[in-house]
Amino acid sequence: MTAPGDDSESDPTSRNEDTGLSPADQDDSATESADIGPERKHTATESTERQETQNDSVDITEWHKQDDKHRPPAIGQREQQSVTADGESGATWKLFTRDLVTSVLAVLLLGAYLFAISGVWPPMVAIESGSMEPHMEIDDLVFLMDADRFHPDEAHEETGVVTAAVGNETGYSSYGNSGDVIVFTPDGNGDTTPIIHRAMFWVGAGDNWCAQANPEYLGSLDTDDKKCVAANAGFITKGDNNNRYDQASIQAENPVKPEWVVGTAEVRIPHLGWFRLQTQ
Repeated sequence: MTAPGDDSESDPTSRNEDTGLSPADQDDSATESADIGPERKHTATESTERQETQNDSVDITEWHKQDDKHRPPAIGQREQQSVTADGESGATWKLFTRDLVTSVLAVLLLGAYLFAISGVWPPMVAIESGSMEPHMEIDDLVFLMDADRFHPDEAHEETGVVTAAVGNETGYSSYGNSGDVIVFTPDGNGDTTPIIHRAMFWVGAGDNWCAQANPEYLGSLDTDDKKCVAANAGFITKGDNNNRYDQASIQAENPVKPEWVVGTAEVRIPHLGWFRLQTQ
């Protein structure tokens, strides 16, 4: 039994004064809120997992990049690199061989050309001593001409060589003094080093060449010495820087026969003979 004015048992359909909702509506709203909460939590979890997956993908990609730097090339790549290196090496050798062959051919062609002009082989000699200074220096390269190729009017008979004695009379000179400078094999011995000296005068076989010579260059020889009698006809020779005739020293024993003359000196190239001397 209820006392008058007691409202403890209210109408279930009455609305809440604060929310304006009936109890049934409040229960539905609470249910919806309860349902929305897990969905949002699930969505946040998926986002976190997706971010972690992306981070893992970036880490894996970076790891592969670092690993590729230190990883040796594959077999096919090694073969390709080897083939490329071999190709470059082969091209270098081909270029070197071509340049070498071209240089050798150029030298041979030049030598053949000089031989055709001079008629002497080799057409050039290198100066080894100072016997012809100051007109020819050590290491000079001298171009030769066959004495029979050109015959100056002043030359002795058919030898093609003009002596210093004749040059003094006619004014013919070469390399700073009268007469021709000749290259000859001493006493016709081809095993000895040729000598390049000036042809001073001509002497006949059996003549006393010392009687025709300048006594200043006879050294210890006297005009009555047996060595003064020429064993054969030929040229008496002397180096411009020497104080004795070759035939008055150990340079040569006999006058130089025309057939012993290799050629006459025509052109001097300073210092270029050094290369030739190094290869002898």
